[in-house]
Amino acid sequence: MTDTTQTETSKDSDRVIIFDTTLRDGEQAPGCSMNLEEKIQVAEALEELGVDVIEAGFPIASKGDFEAVQAVSARIETSQVAGLARATRKDIDRAWEALRGAANPRIHTFISTSPLHMKFKLQMEPEQVYRAVIESVTHARNLCADVEWSCEDGTRTDFDFMCRCVEAAIDAGASTINIPDTVGYTVPEEYYDMIDRMRARVPNIDKARISTHCHNDLGLAVANSLSAIAAGARQVECTINGIGERAGNAALEEIVMALRTRADVKPEWTNIQTEAITKTSRLLSSITGFSVQPNKAIVGANAFAHESGIHQDGMLKNAQTYEIMTPESVGLTKTNLVMGKHSGRHAFKAKLEELGMQLGDNQLNDAFARFKDLADAKKDIYDEDIVALIDDSLLGGSDRIRFNAMHVVCGTTGPQNCVLKLEVDGRTCEAQSTGNGPVDAAFACVRRIVPHEARLQLYQVHAVTGGTDAQAQVTVRLEEDGKTSNGRGADHDTLVASVRAYVNALNKVLEKREKTAPEAMRATA
Repeated sequence: MTDTTQTETSKDSDRVIIFDTTLRDGEQAPGCSMNLEEKIQVAEALEELGVDVIEAGFPIASKGDFEAVQAVSARIETSQVAGLARATRKDIDRAWEALRGAANPRIHTFISTSPLHMKFKLQMEPEQVYRAVIESVTHARNLCADVEWSCEDGTRTDFDFMCRCVEAAIDAGASTINIPDTVGYTVPEEYYDMIDRMRARVPNIDKARISTHCHNDLGLAVANSLSAIAAGARQVECTINGIGERAGNAALEEIVMALRTRADVKPEWTNIQTEAITKTSRLLSSITGFSVQPNKAIVGANAFAHESGIHQDGMLKNAQTYEIMTPESVGLTKTNLVMGKHSGRHAFKAKLEELGMQLGDNQLNDAFARFKDLADAKKDIYDEDIVALIDDSLLGGSDRIRFNAMHVVCGTTGPQNCVLKLEVDGRTCEAQSTGNGPVDAAFACVRRIVPHEARLQLYQVHAVTGGTDAQAQVTVRLEEDGKTSNGRGADHDTLVASVRAYVNALNKVLEKREKTAPEAMRATA
């Protein structure tokens, strides 16, 4: 059954609101920080995906979070934009200041309600927390027409106290009540029972939508979310690729495709345009540098791969023997070898549109030039090559440092040597260095040209396609003063891709540094 037919034949009461917190909870995962441009990119992709609510950040947390929520609010037109706030007037006022430009804003305010959190985290008595619920929701509702309230650590909260707080929050103006499994503690049958009992116990619960927010510490986030939906929850808080703190959040793609694939036993439905799932997953992975494991459900590289002879035989006879959904239903198309060095600009643009990519004229010109260079060096150009090339061309961050050229001498005799040219603020700079291997030598050259103390936390290489002429896609993570920056680079030469990735990460480091020390970066070579 298609999504359109399903929507037409399902009752509106079975619709599940998708609340995506990739830009807030997802970004809190170590190494997942994104700059402003990248957050806008992801927000626009989420809107195209059909996400109902985009939680864009925690405005009080930092100037960067405030600016991100403000920018996403100004850019997004169809999805709601939410900002997180603790149960204080200062937090809520800051959230509203960031959200007020949104077409459809939501303030999401929360407070801990479990005995453990109230005693050790908040150092508040239950009655103090109860009053804070009323005061915070009332204040938020006076500012914003749509308010969501969450009881942090809800699954370890005394049930009677939680019901009392939920009733008070609804009376104060909350139209969405979120019961988070903050530490990934609950199990499906317990979570179902909690939601079911709450619907029967809280007298005004019909005036609000119940929401879930499940973490994956026990690997149960998706199962718990689906169980809560069965019990009557009609909003699910989730992230692309399941990223998030610790073991992550419930994965949007898994929840959505479970509902769509098993519509025969699950009448609930979403407005997600599932054909955009793979593209959105790849975008987030490329920005954060967090690769999706091959066996990841829905979006993993092996999700639709069949190597077993028995499986292959069945697939050849009827794909449904081993596929419960089609690759096309999540936006995965078969690779076509239709592009090469003789392909023109028009054909290249058409291929980008086929892959769901829209570029401006200047971006298209730059991408086409990169494509021609790749086509001269590589015999066959796969769709994955073009996706990697475009991702590399559209990397976020400033471009004060740009790759120019390099020459490397390496082998068993050593020492490995690199000569590197970079453009720094429009000026060509050159350095030569040796190292413990060609990558070490190349990175040493970057440090000579642009001195810095950022530490290399991650260096990761993977082949975009098969074959010895495959493009390399490199991810680099740099850390300075506790802040991490991810960089990516793609090229048919692994060393060139490595320097591109390092430079991309370093540009982001400098961008963060210059907000407080504009003169900190100087080219010395």
